[in-house]
Amino acid sequence: MSDIKQDVNVFSDKKTTGHAAGKAIEACIVNLLSKQSSVRIVFAAAPSQDTMLDYLSKSNSIDWSRVIAFHMDEYIGLNSNAPELFSAYLENHLFSKVNIKSKNIINVQNGVANELNRYAYLLEKEPIDIVCLGIGENGHIAFNDPPVADFNDPEVVKVVQLDKACRTQQVHDGCFKSLDDVPKTAITLTIPTLLKGNNLFCIVIGKNKSLAVKNTLTGPISTSCPASILTTHKNCKFYFDSDAYMETLKLEKV
Repeated sequence: MSDIKQDVNVFSDKKTTGHAAGKAIEACIVNLLSKQSSVRIVFAAAPSQDTMLDYLSKSNSIDWSRVIAFHMDEYIGLNSNAPELFSAYLENHLFSKVNIKSKNIINVQNGVANELNRYAYLLEKEPIDIVCLGIGENGHIAFNDPPVADFNDPEVVKVVQLDKACRTQQVHDGCFKSLDDVPKTAITLTIPTLLKGNNLFCIVIGKNKSLAVKNTLTGPISTSCPASILTTHKNCKFYFDSDAYMETLKLEKV
């Protein structure tokens, strides 16, 4: 466990949690834009982000024409028009609703090797101001599952084999009908790339995530729970609904 005091915020339900996180992210964007010409943001694509993105998409305070967006992972093997693509999720939940300056999408149709180089270059061109992320049922962040997570990864972006627990979560989330439908490989931003973000906002929803949340906040910093490394970041804010915080709360009551 890190010595850094965690900024943990717990709310009663998904909507309240997402909107609280959205309000904090909105304030961070507005503050940054008062001091710099643009803001570079990495977005996660998952149902846990729905209500936060809904809040941001309706913001009257954010000048989206000065926001440069990225996303943090993408499946390999889906058709370019597949609705399950994370780029499609972000298009539907945010990009199509705001006048965004630019959206930098991981496009595996360009060829995986080319895309790794292209995306790494774009990410490293300038600092990442904000990362909006979640935590997987197995403790993953982006698609850095326990078997492939590396806190000292030399890569910026890489190809990974998806853990069965991670692929099963995609079925739990309603993104795929069956495990066989979930791709086995993906491109992901690595853990050091995520941690380079100056401001991290971690939004986690649901009882299926409660053990991972407990391990993140109270367990050792270990790749067995990749999200545990978030506790070492000096500016990571956590937003949980009561279900996601359930197992941690049990410890607090002991």
